[in-house]
Amino acid sequence: MPIDDLSKGLPLRDLFQAHERYQLNKGTALRMNRYSALIFDLDGTLIDSAPDIAAAVNVCMAERGWPELDVDYVEQFIGNGPRRLLLDIFIDKGLPADDAAVEEAVQRYIESYRRNPAGKTRFFNHVEEDLYRLHEAGFRLGICTNKPHSLTQDILRILKLDSIIDVAMGADAVPACKPDPGHLLAVVEKMELEPGAWAYIGDTKVDKRTAEAANAPFYVVPWGGGGDVPVEPHQRLERLTDLLGHRR
Repeated sequence: MPIDDLSKGLPLRDLFQAHERYQLNKGTALRMNRYSALIFDLDGTLIDSAPDIAAAVNVCMAERGWPELDVDYVEQFIGNGPRRLLLDIFIDKGLPADDAAVEEAVQRYIESYRRNPAGKTRFFNHVEEDLYRLHEAGFRLGICTNKPHSLTQDILRILKLDSIIDVAMGADAVPACKPDPGHLLAVVEKMELEPGAWAYIGDTKVDKRTAEAANAPFYVVPWGGGGDVPVEPHQRLERLTDLLGHRR
């Protein structure tokens, strides 16, 4: 199934109803360890997109006569969407961070990013082959990311993942993005998954908080920011194919 066109998002009412259904089943997903579907974060979990993100940030910096930023510096702020990314960087660098300045920077950042969304982006080791193995084993795959929705779809097409991802939802496809659980539950609703039938995989504390708020099992990858996320040993993956043992 191709990625759905979700540019208009889902009605807030539907998200509330979805969350209510999950609250009625609170704990069910956490007690079960066999799944028919897996939902992933994107940046830092499946792909190393930090070089392309940093390049787009540096367009904003150069236009204002501000110094270029290293990829490693920008990477530490990735995970909460473009507005928070730029706001946090501006504050950390002591640059103007009023609403107008940030909003203008966000628009220029997205315009620049769209021109070359995956020129330097690469899969983390074994991720591409492991995703195909999970798909071939019968797992349905979804994506919940704070990247803008249209950029997410563009990147998945460029990386040729659109044929195996059922549903991908960017931050602007929902009323509130991660760590709001409604973002993750919107993906679940679109995939028509039952409680306990799926798990969420990410690399940040934001991903962990999102899964916990949705009463969902959570696993963390060892790359990206995964090493800094406090989880139980059984929640740490060495590679994505570790999840093959959890197939229903």
